[in-house]
Amino acid sequence: MSIFNAMNASGSALTAQRLRMDVASSNMANASSTRATVNENGEWEPYRRKMVQLQPEDQSFSSFLQKAKSQNSAAGQGGVKAVEIQEDDEPFKQAYNPSHPDANEDGYVEMPNVDPLKETVDMMSATRSYEANVTAMNASKGMLMKALEIGK
Repeated sequence: MSIFNAMNASGSALTAQRLRMDVASSNMANASSTRATVNENGEWEPYRRKMVQLQPEDQSFSSFLQKAKSQNSAAGQGGVKAVEIQEDDEPFKQAYNPSHPDANEDGYVEMPNVDPLKETVDMMSATRSYEANVTAMNASKGMLMKALEIGK
């Protein structure tokens, strides 16, 4: 067990939460983008909401088994990592705006599936988690500094 396990776990969480904040910001910035990607038919599609999927760094059974066999008390303290950024498969919103250049023959425009309320909540959650991990990292740093002062 390393004395830096807590700092490593907090550091990986800081990176993951920063990515969540970046993705939520990107979603908010593209909340009205009606031409984000081209689909397989060659037609423009609105922006699709993106979500970050996180998981523990040491999630394989073999890693837990090896730690249990070696009587390592640091099992499960590997931090967190972002596995992938997924697109939300929720259907696009329909907005009536016949003067919009992307309106169909009925006057409806497909709008992104981004809900500003969800993004705000996700951003607040990521920000709070980031702040909590900064606090945990500062507490670990303080404990290490006090340990160094013992030898004086």
